Amino acid sequence: MGGWRSPPWLWRRGGTWLGASSAPPPGGALIYGVPEEERDVPWTQTFRGWFVALLIQLTLFSGWLITEVQLVTFLTKFSKASDIIRGLLHPSGEILQQGLVLLVQTIFLAFMATAFAIPLAFVLSFVAARNLTRRNRLSRLAYTLVRAGMNFTRAVEPLVWALIFISWVGIGPFAGVLALWVHSVAALVKLYSEQVESIDSGPVEAITATGASAIQVLRYGVVPQVIPPFLSFTIYRWDINVRMSTIIGFVGGGGIGYILKPRVDLGQWGEVGTLVLLIALTVWVMDILSAKIRERIV
Repeated sequence: MGGWRSPPWLWRRGGTWLGASSAPPPGGALIYGVPEEERDVPWTQTFRGWFVALLIQLTLFSGWLITEVQLVTFLTKFSKASDIIRGLLHPSGEILQQGLVLLVQTIFLAFMATAFAIPLAFVLSFVAARNLTRRNRLSRLAYTLVRAGMNFTRAVEPLVWALIFISWVGIGPFAGVLALWVHSVAALVKLYSEQVESIDSGPVEAITATGASAIQVLRYGVVPQVIPPFLSFTIYRWDINVRMSTIIGFVGGGGIGYILKPRVDLGQWGEVGTLVLLIALTVWVMDILSAKIRERIV
């Protein structure tokens, strides 16, 4: 037998005493919404308001303990970071040439991963679009499988994929390309399919009424509507991959991160400052270029 549960009338009576005419059981506010008669009542005069406030406070307190926040240590031991800041503000030119070479590798690593992801993501996006997979059970099953597979793939961070592919093909930029490729496919399928789901159904219905095949409906009714946003999403993904490729290099996936990690471990902050400056300039330029290209496309 289950434990004792307080009757609903008890919560309603307590809520009325605190200023609410019909308060639901705890947590009910998150499910049922705020009753119309309580919308103009200050939260301090309702059981619902006090319950939500207490829940927020408990959540913050639990997070503080679980994450072991130590503000005193952060504020009183700032002197230990002086060497790091000094090195970052005084970059070293000894590693500039090697950094530039690996920076180019980082950009192309992200580019190749994005280029390889486009064809597969383009095809899978139509299978992962709900509005195109309602006709029969087979299409609905394909939709479910693709969505589940892409959600799982996207949930695994590129750093983990890099470790997997490094053990498969060895240390180097190719492992980084594969890691970013897998994650990019999953991310682009989500972005592409959501765009397909938001298309105007009028052209699709008109072409379908003429007796056109499914391929013809996609070719003439769907694709023309999604190409501009697809291009915008692709450029945005390349921008993200440039950032990610730096971290991929930390575990041996190639790029500028491959030489950044050892210098951080050795405390060579002048050289770290040079590499960080190169990365920051590259990301800044990529942000400007990608923004301008997306403005022209959309």
